[in-house]
Amino acid sequence: MANFSEMLKNLRKERGLTQEALAKALSIGDFKISPSAVGMWEQGRREPDFETLDLIADFFNVDIDFLLGKTDKTTYIPNPNKRKDESYAKNETEKKLLVLCRKANDVSEEEREDIINLFENTIDLYLKAKGIKGDE
Repeated sequence: MANFSEMLKNLRKERGLTQEALAKALSIGDFKISPSAVGMWEQGRREPDFETLDLIADFFNVDIDFLLGKTDKTTYIPNPNKRKDESYAKNETEKKLLVLCRKANDVSEEEREDIINLFENTIDLYLKAKGIKGDE
């Protein structure tokens, strides 16, 4: 069975990503991952912390045990909206939004609703200021 460094490298290459592209895809807001960190993980010189490991597993849609090389089987979570031969997210913005949605699972339902309302209001204000969206 493969170890984490081999699994990460294999998954990254299967997606056709460079180390830099993977680092960028996993970096959200102030949470930054450098291409050199990805390189060290793939060389087995360093290992990510649990939160980052969980993020990597979510990004590749695999179990953490599979990512760590503890099992050669994983449970893929099917995406009914996924089109053949396309990645889970259509672009970098969607990838960032998906990660933010996953992070929102760590807050209460009430706080999630507040965050959603704040996000919707911010988008509405931005669109209105740009003249893209009128009052509804």
